[in-house]
Amino acid sequence: MTDVTLSPGKATAAVKRPTGASIGPRWSNALFVAPYLAFYLALLVYPLFKGIWMSMLQSDMFDDTSKFAGLANYYRLFNDKVFIGSVWNTIWFVVMTVPAFVAIGLLLALALNRSDRTSATLRAIFFGTSVLSVTIVTIIWKMMYMPGNGAIAGIMRFFGMEPLAFTTTASLALPAIAITTVWWIIGLPMMLFLAALQQIPGELYEAAALDNASRWRSFWSITMPSIRRTLLVVVIYEIVAQFQLFGQALLLTQGGPNNASRPIVLFIYEQGFRSWNLGYAAAASEILFIIMAVAALAQFFASRKRVEE
Repeated sequence: MTDVTLSPGKATAAVKRPTGASIGPRWSNALFVAPYLAFYLALLVYPLFKGIWMSMLQSDMFDDTSKFAGLANYYRLFNDKVFIGSVWNTIWFVVMTVPAFVAIGLLLALALNRSDRTSATLRAIFFGTSVLSVTIVTIIWKMMYMPGNGAIAGIMRFFGMEPLAFTTTASLALPAIAITTVWWIIGLPMMLFLAALQQIPGELYEAAALDNASRWRSFWSITMPSIRRTLLVVVIYEIVAQFQLFGQALLLTQGGPNNASRPIVLFIYEQGFRSWNLGYAAAASEILFIIMAVAALAQFFASRKRVEE
């Protein structure tokens, strides 16, 4: 701080050094950040490095002694056909679900971006499935997929087709889980897109209508550029979320038949909490983390480049 003293012939300036009273607010501001920082370090940073260290150990939950194994667990994983299959299953699941979330979520948002009661009711219905637990969702779809008395089997018989055993057929098990997941969580991307659409000024569409622009032209020239950032958020969020597939696969198919629907997280769960091989499970977790990070970052940089253009 500078104090200026005026006198009849001259002005003098006296510079005061910061005192303890002026430094105090800085530390008080840091105290507001401290609880978040403590939880961040304890619940995110520490487990991350602890998991990396565990992945280099030959450890067992029932044995207190752990032997350093280096990269032996990773070497075993890359030679484990079950793990390699679970990686491809997870990637294939992400490829099936993420585009569906984006396309169906955007279509629903466009269709229900109205202020009437019918649209409000339908928005509540579509979003309502997102609050259901995975147990309830899998019970519903188990009854849907039953080849004998299931709803889908009844529809197929009505049209003269033979019912399919979705959850016990290797080629259909993973698509069945994908359909269940999309039905379950489609409400969230729909609401995100809906929020973005409602932020677009109506004057832009009015100006386009005066220029005789078609709906398709307005969609590509006004709607899509306006919701690009929301599109990026939805894609990255769903990539990260769907790589963590677990509950649906465990309850619908138990990873079968013949490991055809076993995702990485289910593999980690079985190795860590059924076989008690913690080091091996930790190594698989680190590989999953790397795959998720690479996929999310690649999508982020590719989408950001298109947004800047």
